[in-house]
This record gives sequence, C-alpha cells and structure tokens, in this order.
Amino acid sequence: MTSGPDFGVETELSLVEDRIREAIRSEEPLLTDIARYVIDAGGKRIRPTVALLAHKAVGGRNVPKTVQIAAALELIHSATLLHDDINDGGLIRRGREAAYVKYGLQNALVAGDFLFVKAFQIGGQFEREIVDLTAGVCTALAEAEIVQKRHAGDVTTTRDQYLDVIRRKTAMPLSAGARIGALLGGGSPKEVEALTAYGLNLGLAFQIVDDILDVVGDPAVIGKPVGTDLKEGNVTLLVLHALNDGSERRAQLTEILRRGPRTEEIIAKGLVLIRESGAVERARVDAEHFGFLAKQALDDVQPSRYRDALVTLVDFVVRRNA
Repeated sequence: MTSGPDFGVETELSLVEDRIREAIRSEEPLLTDIARYVIDAGGKRIRPTVALLAHKAVGGRNVPKTVQIAAALELIHSATLLHDDINDGGLIRRGREAAYVKYGLQNALVAGDFLFVKAFQIGGQFEREIVDLTAGVCTALAEAEIVQKRHAGDVTTTRDQYLDVIRRKTAMPLSAGARIGALLGGGSPKEVEALTAYGLNLGLAFQIVDDILDVVGDPAVIGKPVGTDLKEGNVTLLVLHALNDGSERRAQLTEILRRGPRTEEIIAKGLVLIRESGAVERARVDAEHFGFLAKQALDDVQPSRYRDALVTLVDFVVRRNA
C-alpha cells in the first residue's frame, strides 16, 4: 500500500507489483506506457492486501497463486479507473492528469480493454470457481455503472438502491478477493464465508468514506477535486441524508441534482448544503457500522497476527483521509 500501517504482507505486495508490471508489457509501447501511467499513480492496493491477508489468516501457504490473483484483481481495478474517468469526465486522478486527458480518449479506452484482458489472462489459469468469481466482479462493476447513471439526479433513490450500487462497484471486488484468498489458503467453509462477509462490509465502509471525502476531503490529499459526485448527479448516502434532514435544504438540493450542466458555483453551493445538514457525520456513523460488521465477521477466523491485521485494516479504511 502507498501509505498507512504495515499489514505484514509488504513482501508479497512487492511481488504483486512485479507481476502487474510483467503483465502490462506489450509489443505496442503506447499500451505499456498508458498502463504504467495508471499503475504508477499508486493507490492503496486494498484489493491485493485483503486477498493476501485472507490467505494468510487461514494458514495458507500458496503465496505464488495468491499473488497472481491479487495482481489480476488490481489490473481489473486499474482498468475500471481508466474507464470511469472517461465516463465521468474526470480530469484529475491521484493528483495527475487522467490517462484519457494525457493520452487521448481512444487510446485510453483501448488501454482499459488491454488491462481487462491481461487480468483474465492471469485469472483464467485458475479453477472454475475462481474464474467465475472474477468474472462476477467484472459483471457487477459494469452493472453498477449503468445503474448509477440511471439514478443520476433521481432524488427518489433509496438507501437500499445506493447500497446495492456500492455493493457491486466496490464491495464485491473486495469480497471476491478475500474469498479467493481464503479458498487458495485452504480455509474451512466457515472461514471462507467469514472472510467473504468481511470483504463485503469492508468494501461498503470504504465506498462510504470515499463519498465523504468527495464532500469534505482536501483535494491536495485525495488527488482530485471534491464535488465529483454532485457534478455527475450521483445520489450518494450523504445526499440521501441531506435530502432527509427535514429542512428547506431538500428543495435546494433537489434543484441542484435535477439541473444540468452544474457549474462550479452550483457544485460549491451543493457541497455547503450537504455539509450543513449533518450528512457527513451521519455517513461516518454508517461507515463505522459496516466496519464493525467486517470486524465481527472475523470472529469465525482463527486468531493470528494476520487476523489482527485485517482488524487494523478496517480502522485504516474507516479513518483514512485519502
């Protein structure tokens, strides 16, 4: 991971990085350049960290195979970042120009496809259950993007609909990584299910914190401007809290969400409305709730320093500022 505590898998994570760099080599240098640009931007490497810790938490010793699947999951994530920036019109990613801005829209689209293919070149070598899990993650990501766009600006969106989107978009990749890590480690059925639940709840907490940072984060720290969700009309949990605070803010925020295009001035006004509503504080409670559920799931995992690291990872995710 680029920052935060040492979770005891730094050596394995370096092997994941090596595998990723090996995978993105292409006979066409431009593809390698774009892929490397995205990978070198860093990131928290939450997905491979979860997969590796889950593997070790069940006493697994098949590190080489876990490194392979962890690399595949991170390649999928990198591909989605490329495509998300194109879909959302995001200009900045992790403090740098978005890849499509730097290299051109068509080149970035192709590079995203390239990363997906490279991920499946790795993942396709595994048994059917793991291939199906990996494919399920990609399917869920695509579905979440469509559903999120469908609900853009829709103030009738419910909490359950929001949670379903972030479950597919963020929680399922983490849950799949944890499950695969446990399976490769030979975990018991109870341990596999526990770690699957852990990954799911960790992912929900992670995305809620992401949504919080899009309202109150420091752009210099998070590496992109705040207000992206409002710009896109995304009805996040914070928006839902603000809409339901029983004040005149609902009408003002509804008008902002339903209008378009939204200027920087309008976005800034919307952010103030959300902050003043107490939505940030309520969303933090929600993130802590899912963090608690993630920790609770670990009750069925044998005590070890790796289980302790999974607990520490929850705290890191919930309290992060980037």
